[in-house]
Amino acid sequence: MTYAAALVALEGLALVVAGLWMLVLGVAGNSDDRQQAVTGGITLVVLALLPLLAARGLLTLRSWSRGPAVITQIMALPVAYNLLQADSVAIPAGIVLGVVAIAALVLLINRETTRALGIRGPGRAQDEEPPAGQQRSAGRK
Repeated sequence: MTYAAALVALEGLALVVAGLWMLVLGVAGNSDDRQQAVTGGITLVVLALLPLLAARGLLTLRSWSRGPAVITQIMALPVAYNLLQADSVAIPAGIVLGVVAIAALVLLINRETTRALGIRGPGRAQDEEPPAGQQRSAGRK
């Protein structure tokens, strides 16, 4: 659980750093399109909230946190693929992002993680409680 939370938090921090970098470039005027750089930077910083909140939720064993964490990993995979298609220094970043996203996904869907978060599979909630008809007949006896 801790490893999954750490990977998700790492992605969130990377988004914050990338967003702040874009903001600095946009404000300093070193970007081709200042408005686009500022908007992109703000967007990345706001998007970073999702994995950061999910990482905190994973550490505190909140069952809701797995969904946003998994969504973050699924969104990271196409980004990693696009980075791998570039002919630049982005290729190592794509490799790292892809490895981190796949590792986090494996950790997030692991049976132990699911159990620690108290998440039940489809139809499992009924296995633990007797059907409603049996509860009523037991009360009449």
